[in-house]
Amino acid sequence: MTGLRLGPLLRYADGSTATVWVEASRPCTAEVRCADGARGTAGTFQVAGHHYALVPVTGLTAGTATAYEVFLDGTRVWPLPDSRFPPSEIRTPAAVDADRDTGDGDGAGDGDGIRVAFGSCRWAAPPAGGHDPVGPDALDSLASRLAADPAAERPDVLLLLGDQVYADEVSDATRERIATRRGLADPPGAEIADFEEYTWLYYESWLDPEVRWLLSTVPSCMVFDDHDVIDDWNTSASWLADMRATAWWRERLLSGLMSYWVYQHLGNLAPAELAADPLYAAVREAPDATDELRAFASRADTDPASVRWSYRRDFGRVRLLMVDSRAARVLDEDGRSMLHPGEQAWLREQTLDGPGSYDHLLIGTSLPWLLPHLVHDAEAWDAALCRGERGARWARMGEKIRRGADLEHWAAFPESFAALAELIAEAGSGAGAPASVLVLSGDVHHAYLAEPRWHEGPGPDARVLQLTCSPVHNSVPASIRVGFRFGWSAVARALGRRLRRHGRCPRPPVDWRKRGGPWFGNQLMFLTLRGRSARLRLEQARGDGALTTVEESDLTP
Repeated sequence: MTGLRLGPLLRYADGSTATVWVEASRPCTAEVRCADGARGTAGTFQVAGHHYALVPVTGLTAGTATAYEVFLDGTRVWPLPDSRFPPSEIRTPAAVDADRDTGDGDGAGDGDGIRVAFGSCRWAAPPAGGHDPVGPDALDSLASRLAADPAAERPDVLLLLGDQVYADEVSDATRERIATRRGLADPPGAEIADFEEYTWLYYESWLDPEVRWLLSTVPSCMVFDDHDVIDDWNTSASWLADMRATAWWRERLLSGLMSYWVYQHLGNLAPAELAADPLYAAVREAPDATDELRAFASRADTDPASVRWSYRRDFGRVRLLMVDSRAARVLDEDGRSMLHPGEQAWLREQTLDGPGSYDHLLIGTSLPWLLPHLVHDAEAWDAALCRGERGARWARMGEKIRRGADLEHWAAFPESFAALAELIAEAGSGAGAPASVLVLSGDVHHAYLAEPRWHEGPGPDARVLQLTCSPVHNSVPASIRVGFRFGWSAVARALGRRLRRHGRCPRPPVDWRKRGGPWFGNQLMFLTLRGRSARLRLEQARGDGALTTVEESDLTP
């Protein structure tokens, strides 16, 4: 009998359609049957001996919730027998006129609005009953709350902003499994080597019972960060050259991109985008799509501009732009950029498309745009050293510092930092400006709110904020707590100014103030976007497994 190896994951959901992702134990037909009569089927496709399907579900009714079941070759495989969780549901948003003029109203008629949960950096939790060295998992805690209380406020979408798996920091169980397969003496040692080992990471992460149920019933949008491939992925041109000189890097990278496409990226796309995607068509038609997907990953490595991992999702009058801030980089020091020109043009086009057609713009980027001031200034200073502002000796030292201190956020790409500031100001100004532009990020293992102020002119009409939240489940060493607290201090700002002067760095186009935090712990942020109002809540996982609110803010007073 065909078994369900992983999933289901509810990925896309609009007013009439949804997609549900599954991995089966062998080739089969996957079917989703909803209690209200909506359904969908899809045959599996094969990659490296594994079998996957993304099932399009049609016939859904806007503004409703319907339980669903999953069948493989006609046999029900979900819900699991004797499941302690409620039935998985597909909840569709109510119809909203995306072109209506909201003026200055409060959004009456929008119902409960759109509720967004987000976070990043989730190291897989140990099996039930095992010791958890990094504390309670915020996703487990959210799942437990939703399962226990059907009336609990439920996210309409979960944004996972990178490091969904850790290819370079595996669990003891995965390490032991690697040792039985190929040994640990040769590189990459106790790290992931190929596609098969990547599948182990996803099993370990998404077979967690609470997380498995949560992802089956709350739609999700995902984007990678460095640990999905390797720590500090694409830090610099010399870093990449060093990695390409190793015997193991190419297989690791191609397998990382292939597995990301299968397990994460595919579900980010709307049904219409999937229908127009030639790679998806080729993968579904091939008896075994390993070669097709490997060629795609190879092309993404050698020519990043030929592939787009970024994507757009519209939730009524809320626009989400998920930006690839890892693979889309230009690393040559003379033209260093967080986004290659085609990616930058795409971001600009999607941001400015349909002026007045959205009330809130969410820019999802795994790496924070606005950092603690000392961290920002250190990255800008280091970038100046590396491009030769203080000579060759300082440039060599700058590269060592860049790699050793992980100086590779937006601040380390000063022109890209300024371009994003300019784009946000343009999008947030004038007639039809949204109420808010919110940059959502993770990566830095703490949470905070920061608000920019433009040096020239009055600045945008929209409220602009950097909202950073991580980790979902990972360690927060004492050194990180001390360092980031200090990074926001007045003394740190003075040190940062000295670094900028030494590096001959131009003043950035914006200054910013911390509006909340820093907060440390395993945590999630929640946004409620209703009409032109935006409210934020930060919740942390506590030792008893519950989520506790540590901050609530009205972002658009």
